[in-house]
Amino acid sequence: MKIATFNINNVNRRLQNLLDWLGDAKPDVVCLQELKTSDADFPKSAIEGAGYGAVFRGQSTWNGVAILARDTEPIVTRWDLPGDDGDRQARYIEAAVGGVLIASLYAPNGNPQPGPKFDYKLAWHKRLNAHAQGLVAAGVPVVLAGDYNVAPEPRDVYETSSYDDNALVQPESRASFRRLLDQGWTDAVREAFPEDGVYTFWDYRRNRWQRNGGLRLDHLLLDCQMAKRLRGVGIDRDVRGRDDASDHAPVWVEVG
Repeated sequence: MKIATFNINNVNRRLQNLLDWLGDAKPDVVCLQELKTSDADFPKSAIEGAGYGAVFRGQSTWNGVAILARDTEPIVTRWDLPGDDGDRQARYIEAAVGGVLIASLYAPNGNPQPGPKFDYKLAWHKRLNAHAQGLVAAGVPVVLAGDYNVAPEPRDVYETSSYDDNALVQPESRASFRRLLDQGWTDAVREAFPEDGVYTFWDYRRNRWQRNGGLRLDHLLLDCQMAKRLRGVGIDRDVRGRDDASDHAPVWVEVG
């Protein structure tokens, strides 16, 4: 099974990019983030035409998450992240596909920090960690995939001082991600690529794509059962270089 995560950064604007990549890469499951569309405007028919069933939680202008599954329909187990009934931001969806529980998540950016957006980011990650601990305890195979909006270590940011004040790299953000890993999750990309300079996001500004000024923000975390089944990991960097591309590249794992 090939499971991918892709922050599409507006699914309707990048629809042809998405369809081209689906045809080339043929993932079995895709977790999308930043749909930036309402449920009514989600391109379900086009995605079904490419051979994928889809479940999604949209939100006009911002946010939005989806899970696509090739030749089948994902079975939704959660439409949102527990822990705050008042949170209406579309940032989490969870579904069963092929005997695996898969979450597509889009964590808050948190900028500017300090401030209420950063407070929300940390509170959201605390809720994620609590829910993830419950998934570990349940003993089912799980993949937590998405844009975590955390660059976990200094080597996950290109050599620059321009991000020093950014919420993505603050000690509190990184500590939250570390606490998640300490539950027993495997960071598949870092496991496969221990070297520096492995990125999944390149900002549109300051020619960061052209000079490889990237960050590693998109992660696939595997529980112990899935980690044992890990067969391959990849980042489809070329997708970021296509016309009118998302500022993220698809990231994937293959499990046996």
